[in-house]
Amino acid sequence: MPRQPARLFVIAAPSGAGKTTLVKALTTRNPSLRFSISYTTRPQRRNEAHGVDYLFVDKEEFDRLRSADALLESAEVFDNFYGTSREQVEKHLDDGHHVILEIDWQGAQQVREAMPECVTVFILPPSREELERRLRNRGTDSDEVIERRLRDSLSDMSHWNEFDYAIFNDDLDEAVADLESVLAGTNDRCATTNPNIHAAVAGIID
Repeated sequence: MPRQPARLFVIAAPSGAGKTTLVKALTTRNPSLRFSISYTTRPQRRNEAHGVDYLFVDKEEFDRLRSADALLESAEVFDNFYGTSREQVEKHLDDGHHVILEIDWQGAQQVREAMPECVTVFILPPSREELERRLRNRGTDSDEVIERRLRDSLSDMSHWNEFDYAIFNDDLDEAVADLESVLAGTNDRCATTNPNIHAAVAGIID
């Protein structure tokens, strides 16, 4: 994959769409990519590492970063705050690396305003039923939280057409291949201007 010109790729998805797994697979197969690690105030999970999955900070430190304009974007999601290091993204781009930014649709709007040359991708589950199954199989949330996440995920999906591309994460290898072709600039099939994409999304959220 060419390293020049370096571009920022913003990837968003509703909770349960498998965005994190997809992005990790993409960066493993393409080591020249750089992954922007987000700040978060949410508690660290057992299988997560500081500086690898997220930069875990408390609310006071997060507010300090935001006040100092050190965050390219920030958002509150499920009562926790998330934000992207402006310095981290700009350094990777200056070094000639494509950057992958994994955030939610609110953050994507902010990044699009700050860096309109970015390429935005929205990840979708293959169906509502599969979305609910994935949320339940995590085994980390109560039924009440799962129901809330499901409602919020369906609401998040209404913003899919604000993005340049939409990719359905049904088969992981196929979804990674779709993402790789987006990065290469050769994926017209997944462009949100494609009428076939509109029809497929309508089958999930309508």
